Amino acid sequence: MKIPSDGKLLRIFIGEADQWEGRPLHEAIVIEAKKEGLAGATAIKGFLGFGCKSHLHTAKLLRLSEDLPIVIEIVDSEEKINRFLPKLDQMVQEGLITLEKVQVVMYRANGIKA
Repeated sequence: MKIPSDGKLLRIFIGEADQWEGRPLHEAIVIEAKKEGLAGATAIKGFLGFGCKSHLHTAKLLRLSEDLPIVIEIVDSEEKINRFLPKLDQMVQEGLITLEKVQVVMYRANGIKA
């Protein structure tokens, strides 16, 4: 798979407890990105954060947070990212989605340049 050197970075900020059709939302988004043929997706679990409601979510409290922050990052062409956005609009009920320009320096698998 080839990604243009001028691509887009899609970041999705959600909570660990968020769900979509009976499964964790972060898992559902990554699986949907794969189905849509996007170049790749990574879900990163945070240990501290807050959002628009200003509730602090942290793993440091005596009672561990049950809703730690999750960030999903997807890099691909602007066209493919834009096709994926309507699906995210359905799936993400609470959270933040950002989109920015990126320069893809390298995208390889098993030593194969793409």
